[in-house]
Amino acid sequence: MINLQYSLTIEATEDPNFFGFYSPDLEGFTGVGNSIEDCLYKARWGMEEHIALLRERGLPVPAPPADPKVIIQNVKPTVASKS
Repeated sequence: MINLQYSLTIEATEDPNFFGFYSPDLEGFTGVGNSIEDCLYKARWGMEEHIALLRERGLPVPAPPADPKVIIQNVKPTVASKS
């Protein structure tokens, strides 16, 4: 069982050893990992630290969703602008 209070999106990149992650529920919460498991581990502890920092600074802490989700997807490619 994955024990996360907030939803998490993990994005695979072209580099098989590099993943980015963020929570759509926690504004400003992002990170990187070397595997999906690494991202899950870092996200679990990182979310707790992020929430503690929000409280320390007197900022609002969003309520956790009733059913947090973990989504693993390929990173969305950026579209190069035409000159």
